[in-house]
Amino acid sequence: MNTKRFNGTFSYKKDVGKVRISNEDNAKVLVDSAGNVLMMVADGMGGANKGDYASLEVINGMSEAFKNRKRFYCLFDCVHFLKKTYKLFEYATSKNLKIINKRIYNLSFTNNNYKGMGSTIIIAFIYKDELIVANVGDSRCYSLSKKEFKQLSEDETYAYYLYNSGQISKEEIKTHPKRHVLINAIGIYPSLSVDIKIFKYNKESILLCSDGLYNNVNEPDIENILRTDDSTEVKVNSLINVANFNGGSDNISVALWECLDD
Repeated sequence: MNTKRFNGTFSYKKDVGKVRISNEDNAKVLVDSAGNVLMMVADGMGGANKGDYASLEVINGMSEAFKNRKRFYCLFDCVHFLKKTYKLFEYATSKNLKIINKRIYNLSFTNNNYKGMGSTIIIAFIYKDELIVANVGDSRCYSLSKKEFKQLSEDETYAYYLYNSGQISKEEIKTHPKRHVLINAIGIYPSLSVDIKIFKYNKESILLCSDGLYNNVNEPDIENILRTDDSTEVKVNSLINVANFNGGSDNISVALWECLDD
């Protein structure tokens, strides 16, 4: 049985940016006693007191569920924890993304104060030597190894849909007029589709961010900051500072996990 665990350091932060009046982003990183790591970034939508409520509801709901878990039995259990309602183990009433989606959707359609709210969510779950990436919307997950910096998640936007269906090129995504139009988010439909990807994990740095970062800082500059010898906290602050220097056109949320040398 594989019992490999990784020691690491993490930092997360959100910033209102230079244009928005309110901050609808939220972020969090949690590590349990077994060494499992749960990273989350959520980007709310719907305006003040709506988007911030939705994103916080997602983050708090998943945080509560993670803290209440006594253990994770296997990789299959971790995936079910993130997105499914199940009765395989004793945690059938635990919150997960589909339960949270239903709560936000119902509130949005029964209370005019919350009408139109929703949220993206990007989650990275490190379990032993596996990395589970769960994505709804266009917040992103990146990994950084000694050789490569790459995006692990796929934006759920109309422009990416056009690219995947062969209607536009990958380069055209960056300038397409509907590149910011989401085709999936928490709270906008009664049922939820969650994109789950599983990767082998071997000490890569994991970066989660809202679009306020990657729309204001290009990927080579993000990589250069992550490859510095600065502390994890300083790197997070540097990413946000550069995003604001480049215009800060949206709220900015960043969560970063880095392994420590054995």
